[in-house]
Amino acid sequence: MIFLKNKEEIEMMRQSALLVSTTLTEIAKILKPGITTLSLDKFAGEFLADHKATPSFLNFHGYPFNTCMSVNDVVVHGFPNKMELKEGDIISIDIGAYLNGWHGDHAYTFAIGDPGEATIQLIEATKASLYKGIEKAVAGNRIGDIAFAIQDATERKYGYGVVRELVGHGLGRSMHEDPQVPNYGKRGTGTKLKAGMVLAIEPMINMGKKEVYTEDDGWTIRTKDGKPSVHFEHDVCVGSDKPDILSNYAIIEEAEANNPNLYTVRKKAVAV
Repeated sequence: MIFLKNKEEIEMMRQSALLVSTTLTEIAKILKPGITTLSLDKFAGEFLADHKATPSFLNFHGYPFNTCMSVNDVVVHGFPNKMELKEGDIISIDIGAYLNGWHGDHAYTFAIGDPGEATIQLIEATKASLYKGIEKAVAGNRIGDIAFAIQDATERKYGYGVVRELVGHGLGRSMHEDPQVPNYGKRGTGTKLKAGMVLAIEPMINMGKKEVYTEDDGWTIRTKDGKPSVHFEHDVCVGSDKPDILSNYAIIEEAEANNPNLYTVRKKAVAV
């Protein structure tokens, strides 16, 4: 079932989404070689608690951590651990916040130092594809329009692998609502978009082939060929004439640019 949100509910969801953005911003300030993802997970959990929110992911279907920390060839759902991040690593940090009865859920991929030209291009392309998809989040369009835009900007343009097994989703009082939002598809197909639908749009793009596998922990998903994967995610409300992005990358990008330990992607995607 798809739940349309009214103006008041959308503003409540914006608060949850912006809390995730703020949490990612604070993490961006402290990311550096030598830091562990487990310490970042603890930091995020405490930050959310300080702001009277609970982590959406913790205990969700048994997930044992506050956040997902996916490094290099881990696509999504990476377990935080005691291994130290090192120069050249990339990390997708995915956070959910449950605040005042509503979920925010989005992600950002950071580069520790310089990961190399090929990985930089993958980061740039994936981030740009997110905004290409968001442009289509307008009433009257269809889910397939979002999916096609993302696939066109990544797989068709660069030959990257668009993960099939994992998709974006509706968001609201539950963390996963209908409809599903894949990152591949045909224009003019799928669920028709209506104003008030809130979607977590999240391209998950592999440098190599699209195939992935799940580790024995039942959660961590890696690329089969061991090549890097990049993940970006925004919370977006479908509008009558234009999309409304509830989350905020601008504050994350500012912290990223001010942290000398992070590689700042040169080509900034233009927000709609």
